Amino acid sequence: MTASTTAPTASAPTPSASAAPAPTGIQHVITRGSARAVIVQVAAGIRAFTIDGVDITQPYAENVVPPFGCGIVLAPWPNRIRDGVWTLDGVQHQLDLTEPTRSNAIHGLLRWSPYSLVERAESSVTLGAIVFPQHGYPFHLDTTVRYELVDHGLEVTHEVTNLSAAAAPVALGTHPFLTIGDVDPAELTLTVHANTHIDVDDRLNPTAIVPVDGTRFDLREPHRLGDLFLDDGWGGVRTVDGVSAVLRAPDGREVRLRQDENHGWIQVFTTREFPSPTGPRLAVAIEPMTAPVDAFNSGIDLKWVEPGQTWTAKWGIEYRR
Repeated sequence: MTASTTAPTASAPTPSASAAPAPTGIQHVITRGSARAVIVQVAAGIRAFTIDGVDITQPYAENVVPPFGCGIVLAPWPNRIRDGVWTLDGVQHQLDLTEPTRSNAIHGLLRWSPYSLVERAESSVTLGAIVFPQHGYPFHLDTTVRYELVDHGLEVTHEVTNLSAAAAPVALGTHPFLTIGDVDPAELTLTVHANTHIDVDDRLNPTAIVPVDGTRFDLREPHRLGDLFLDDGWGGVRTVDGVSAVLRAPDGREVRLRQDENHGWIQVFTTREFPSPTGPRLAVAIEPMTAPVDAFNSGIDLKWVEPGQTWTAKWGIEYRR
């Protein structure tokens, strides 16, 4: 399904929208039983996701931009490209430095783009956006993201179609902040099923990929979230029944991140400054990625989508009581 040519289903309900446009554009509300999600027009982000009235993702107010990139889609690359520079066939390409304090290009080209409505039903919505050829990235892509409420959670499907005449380099990521909303975040535990850690310099660019064994980055056993200070990436993701990471409450409830075989990487970012009605709070982004930081230069797990080809990748969020 292409964002450029497909109209919304005629019989589908009209998406809800604020009386005054929100900074994130149209607010698409989908529901299924006790589950409810709000997917926004800008960056096709998750603004809220609840089950039984419990926040499964960290919500933010409708009248603000997504704090710390909360919930947004990262395409055609996640994370950072060092100096915004990469080379293809001997030609150097310069991307805009969207993280100027560290002189990096960060989180792709659609972070502030409005997505169009492709298809909508009560429990699902598909949004699409075009990546047009531009300086630093001379490729033409049609991208869609489908959010569907399913048993116990939310399933997310990305599709990228290459409209260019040459193969296009593509990597994908998403920036969800996961939570169990009625529990003090500090008391949650985090497990990450990953065998390697990406060591970085002071600009958060990679220097090495090393085994986690015997290091503080071995999160294969649960660690208390309140003790963690992270902006780190992991590789060697080994899913357990499709689950790559788990947030667990003291009462045994879990929020699980699911990743398909295309998502071999994961980033975890903690902040003590996430805005909430009661003031700044601890929050954690657990970000599925198809390739690591600076993949345009390393080539690691970078997907080359051939002309006319469509590439599909999936991930999801699961809530277990």
